[in-house]
Amino acid sequence: MELTHRIKEDILNNRLPMGVALRQTVLSARYGVSRIPVRDALQALKAEAWLVPHGKAGVMIPELDWKEAEDLALMRTRLESLALGFAFEYIVPAHLDEANSYLRKLEATDLTLLERGELNWCFHYAIYQACHRPTLMRAIEVLNIQASRYLGFQFGPLGYHNHSQEEHRAWLELIRCHKKTEAVLLLEKHIMDAGQRLTEYLKKA
Repeated sequence: MELTHRIKEDILNNRLPMGVALRQTVLSARYGVSRIPVRDALQALKAEAWLVPHGKAGVMIPELDWKEAEDLALMRTRLESLALGFAFEYIVPAHLDEANSYLRKLEATDLTLLERGELNWCFHYAIYQACHRPTLMRAIEVLNIQASRYLGFQFGPLGYHNHSQEEHRAWLELIRCHKKTEAVLLLEKHIMDAGQRLTEYLKKA
């Protein structure tokens, strides 16, 4: 497994401490690699907002924040519904088949949190890609990468997986039936409901 993925898995499973500096020497020993790949992985994770600056040259895992969770849900709702609107008339059976293939993979019980997040993004991307708006798609992907830091809560304490899958299936059916307005509304509800549950949970934590 790529080093950045290994670090992400440890972050999601609370195996690395939040709010303290991550030392390259410690991580090098932990993962059995030299400091160069560790440095490169930390830079990549910082670029994806999984890590933030700490001190003069260090990085740390930021605490999970309800305002960030809420902002990500709001931004995802706006941009992903925009992408769906642009894509709708260009969605063909091949896009739906691709989305269904990822939906089936999401049913596996042995997925890691990171794998589940990546498959969830692939599922949505399979539909949005028909919009042919690369700038918009890059922005949405960045938001999804940031939001994946919160997957441990959505698929853990909040138990959102089964409900999410039900909405995924209903969403695809609306798209298959060419019900654009209903599909956009369900997508917005799908993202915002999950975001609101997470926000309320973090407020109480």
